[in-house]
Amino acid sequence: MQPKELLEILHVAERLKNTYRHNWTSEGRRESVAEHSWRLTLFAYFVCGEFPEADGNKLIKMCLIHDLGEAFTGDIPSFEKTKADEETEKRRLTEWVESLPERYRGEMLALYREMEARETLEAKIFKALDNMEAVIQHNEADLSTWIPMEYELNLTYGADKAAFSPFLSALREEVKRDTEKKIEEQVCPTK
Repeated sequence: MQPKELLEILHVAERLKNTYRHNWTSEGRRESVAEHSWRLTLFAYFVCGEFPEADGNKLIKMCLIHDLGEAFTGDIPSFEKTKADEETEKRRLTEWVESLPERYRGEMLALYREMEARETLEAKIFKALDNMEAVIQHNEADLSTWIPMEYELNLTYGADKAAFSPFLSALREEVKRDTEKKIEEQVCPTK
């Protein structure tokens, strides 16, 4: 890869630092897609040990690249994203990935197909952690940043993705307890 090509790739990825998600941080500012992807990757790093049969390197790569399409379309919360939005993001991302050097193009396209199919252990772990990380971030943010539907959504979001694994199911239950505690603190602030 030529240095200029690498810089062009990094310039596209930099957009994710300025693409904000629906989530807020604990300090009261919008979370960027890059911040979500970084912490998701760290999350996967620590969870890998629970799945010795999984390819940890592949899982980490999935987490790193999973939201690159949002560099072209912005972030649309899952509860607002339409099929048309998904198709636009996929098309624009695929066009960009196909412009990359062959080594990366082939690997990234294969990873995206695998993540979309959600049949491999790595893809299942990735998706469960991706959903959980969003709820964890909501739990860390001030409750005033939640919209009404999130009081119910954050109790259940991603539980179906974690259901394949006893470890991830237990982890999702712990996240749910944090959500319940967060809501209870708002309803009964003196407790």
